Amino acid sequence: MLNRFLFSKIDNSQLIIFRIFFGILVSLECYGAILTGWVRRTLVEPKFTFNFIGFDWLQPLPGFGMYYYFFVMGTLGLLIALGYKYRFAIISFTLMWTGVYLMQKTSYNNHYYLLVLISLIMCFLPAQRSHSLDVKSNPSLKSDNMFAYVKWIIIFQLLIVYTYASIAKLYGDWFDLGIIRILMLSKAGYPIIGDLLQEPFIHKIISISGILFDLLIVPALLWKPTRKIAFFASIFFHLFNSIVFQIGIFPYLSLAFTVFFFEPETIRNIFFKKKKPFILQKVELPSYKNLFYVLGGIYFLIQLSLPIRHHFIKDDVLWTEEGHRLSWRMMLRSRTGKLKFQVVNTENGKTTIIKTEDYLSGKQRRRIAGYPDFIWQFAQRLKKEYAEKGEHIEVYAQNSKVSINGKPYRPFIDPKVDLASAKWNYFWHNEWIFPSPTEEKNP
Repeated sequence: MLNRFLFSKIDNSQLIIFRIFFGILVSLECYGAILTGWVRRTLVEPKFTFNFIGFDWLQPLPGFGMYYYFFVMGTLGLLIALGYKYRFAIISFTLMWTGVYLMQKTSYNNHYYLLVLISLIMCFLPAQRSHSLDVKSNPSLKSDNMFAYVKWIIIFQLLIVYTYASIAKLYGDWFDLGIIRILMLSKAGYPIIGDLLQEPFIHKIISISGILFDLLIVPALLWKPTRKIAFFASIFFHLFNSIVFQIGIFPYLSLAFTVFFFEPETIRNIFFKKKKPFILQKVELPSYKNLFYVLGGIYFLIQLSLPIRHHFIKDDVLWTEEGHRLSWRMMLRSRTGKLKFQVVNTENGKTTIIKTEDYLSGKQRRRIAGYPDFIWQFAQRLKKEYAEKGEHIEVYAQNSKVSINGKPYRPFIDPKVDLASAKWNYFWHNEWIFPSPTEEKNP
């Protein structure tokens, strides 16, 4: 039965139009990152970036290098849309986008992670088999069908994203509207809708609809009687996100995913009226069937496991941030922090309070005090810089406090721990993070 479900041949119009949408959108994202100044602010102006720990070797290119880097990625997006040298273009884009994702966390976004995953999946899909320049140059590539598993891989990935995003919202500050009030406060200056977004009843609507939309949208799109309603709800939801939160291409990429939920014939009739219809649906087991099950099983096991890993790490992820990333915990908290970095020369005992403005961009300074991995990485940066001058130092986080979702500031990092010599624990709790206020009350 599973073989029939996954390896039936169906019309490939869904995949073809998604390839075109995908290529255009990632091209706009990359060119837009240059034009809006995102590349300059995030990758050019900072003296160093807070990369994912373990990827220190991934650093921005010097000079104008990152502008060229993003221009190349944008051009690869156009090649993907045109289906020209598709396999080269999608693999190259995936590697380059993943590199950008891993080399900086200051502008971390779950959507950037989703784009890494979708790009990776697209590397293995036959998305160039129709309406592509590759087919024009090599007609033997042409095909009007694909295995059903192509659309189900995308749909299952989306189901994971939306379901975990919905579950993550089932906590106090989301229901108490604390985080939503903070998110909307920064939108007060918007013309027309700015004042409306400050109304408590709007916050309640956003709270309830956010949970319900994430939980129900995939099942509602899959079920034919609710598909059209769900589609129009998606349009409203994602356009609202685009206007209010200004998150680039990702609301439109989310809308592009909906092509996989409609019947292939419907998509063909809308976008490819001259395309030859594929009517015969048959099961054809590929030679790589067993490998498909093994690799697919491993991939989705990882995707199902990563968002729940924080349950196996000591203390509350909302406080420690350990296990937050790669978990679809979207728009759940607003963190602000304050601290002073104290450097102590171990040879002469000289103490120095570091001026972070000498090292960090404005955005980096706003984030560093609230995130333990940022704090630890900056301590390692100081250790390296002083070592190059022949000095051995210790680094302490003094008066470290964090406020989450507008709550009172609480002590965050143990001021007695030398962060320069502390090791980063990738998979478990770092004990130099003070217990959360909740943990203190319930030891």
